[in-house]
Amino acid sequence: MKRILIAFLCALTTLGSHAATSVAGITFADTSTVSGNPLVLNGAGLRKKFFFDVYAAGLYLPAKASDSRRIISADVTKRIDITLLRNVSAEKFVASLQEGLKNNQDAATLAALKPRMDAFSAILLSLKEAREGQRYQMDYVPGKGTQLLVDGNPVGDPIAGADFYAALLSVWIGEHPAQTDLKAALLGQ
Repeated sequence: MKRILIAFLCALTTLGSHAATSVAGITFADTSTVSGNPLVLNGAGLRKKFFFDVYAAGLYLPAKASDSRRIISADVTKRIDITLLRNVSAEKFVASLQEGLKNNQDAATLAALKPRMDAFSAILLSLKEAREGQRYQMDYVPGKGTQLLVDGNPVGDPIAGADFYAALLSVWIGEHPAQTDLKAALLGQ
């Protein structure tokens, strides 16, 4: 009986140790739910700029995957989860996203996305500042679009279209990502 109890406690300890992933002190749960859809943490990593830690990011998908093209193009529920590690002006945050979009989309795609990117940028700019410790989640739900959440609270209206979220996700895991080692981390590599 004592051996069974010890084995059970060891199993619980092992299970508990896999309950979350930590990046730069930020915890990402191994699972999440978006609009009732269960997601798993695909990977998490650190965005650095020069010598500064800017944010920790996690990518949640319905199932683990490592092919960035398939992840980007799949019309399934997804979440990119970002926690800031320093204060950033809303203007810089938006400029970084727009630069990432330009680096990963052709001119025709950018033109088609412009009205929706302008709407998303306006939502971000209305926040004035992205503060250290704030958690930004960009959730995509098929048929509903992309919803921004700040510290778990929805901000603005959803932005329609799987193509918009695909372009947004390409900022981190596209052909020309913001940071190659962050891309690898988000892909679980």
